[in-house]
Amino acid sequence: MSERKYFGTDGVRAVAGEFPLTAAWVMNLGAAAGEVLKRQNPRASVVIGKDTRQSGDMLEAALAAGLTARGVTVIHVGVLPTPGVSYLTRHLGADAGVVISASHNPYQDNGIKFFGPGGQKLSDATELEIEAAIDEVPTFAPVTGVALGSVTNYAEAERLYVNYLRSHAPDLSGLKVALDCANGAAYRVAPKVFQAAGADVFAVYTTPDGHNINRGCGSTHLEHLQQIVRGGSYDLGVAFDGDADRALLVDSRGNVIQGDHMLLLAARARGEAAVVTTIMANMGLEVKLRESGIRLERTAVGDRYVHERLHEQGLTLGGEQSGHVLFLDVSPTGDGVLTALLTLRAMQAQGTTLDALHDELVMFPQTLVNVRVGDKKAISRDAEVQQAVSAAEARLNGRGRVNLRPSGTENLIRVMVEGPDEAEIHEVAAGLARVVEERGRVGA
Repeated sequence: MSERKYFGTDGVRAVAGEFPLTAAWVMNLGAAAGEVLKRQNPRASVVIGKDTRQSGDMLEAALAAGLTARGVTVIHVGVLPTPGVSYLTRHLGADAGVVISASHNPYQDNGIKFFGPGGQKLSDATELEIEAAIDEVPTFAPVTGVALGSVTNYAEAERLYVNYLRSHAPDLSGLKVALDCANGAAYRVAPKVFQAAGADVFAVYTTPDGHNINRGCGSTHLEHLQQIVRGGSYDLGVAFDGDADRALLVDSRGNVIQGDHMLLLAARARGEAAVVTTIMANMGLEVKLRESGIRLERTAVGDRYVHERLHEQGLTLGGEQSGHVLFLDVSPTGDGVLTALLTLRAMQAQGTTLDALHDELVMFPQTLVNVRVGDKKAISRDAEVQQAVSAAEARLNGRGRVNLRPSGTENLIRVMVEGPDEAEIHEVAAGLARVVEERGRVGA
């Protein structure tokens, strides 16, 4: 595959107002995307949604200007979770969907992510075609008159998405639920869905002002939600990230229910033969799934890779510790509200509680050491480093795991060791880190 110039694994992301997320560049991105989509369908339409960041308005307007300049119809759905845009894209039969969001990042950041016509991530080939077209925008033939595109504000978007989520909700009557909406894209949708399902809902962080998304709240800052649940005798709490494609739960005692817990519960309730997760999933999950006769498959870190493996293997359930869980037989993308609802459905089907689930899945201690190196790729292939990893695995003798991986953004090697004995894993990790550091100096 050709190297990407602008698109990362999750679209284009940067500080809003700085290159590439300037109004001028995003307008060119819209024009390039419009040109590519029109080659596939002369009457192309694109759904655009956003989270609650102040910069969303600027980027939305610029993108729509570029798209309509090439003759594409734009359908604005307003503030809506990322999976809501995915749902509306396929529900309305659009040629693509676009989400303007930087997920759990601070408000200064923003991003642009494309969906294909079925609501799944846009294909790599189409992304690369759009990238190539950006530099060609000045040479495009003018589009004028009735050939220009138009903009529609779709007022029914939130209602349709809420109804879709309600159709997958269990009966939550009698449950006291606290919700942390992160001042993000789920601030209206999540309380509506849980209340419609019968829950007694107390929702916090539902007053976005353009700057407070993810600020001390949401799935990356669970402390306040834990206090609320413990102090208010709630049955559980649910926290979303800024674009609501993931969720983490807390049980009635305030203990965190992360993706590993949710995958174990869902796999049992759904009778799955296998589950896909990443190399960071705790070994405790692997042990419990094995006891239930369920195979665990691991991928590189990133929901993109989980999604790819699920498709390759014809499986439907996978996810990450972060609470980004995929139920591909229900939705083509991760959906935080849906994940919470299906977790509670599985809980009811199994006749258990989140408290019991937390206590059953005993997490193995895990340590992570970052070692700065000159050439992370060379270190990953170094023979002495590989020998040290083999020796560490032999020492653990199947009781734990060792993983070395290069950072995706820095010249770091991340040394992860996991096992039942905390003192032992710290000792093993320290030894491996020393070898990586020494070999890094040799290669410098």
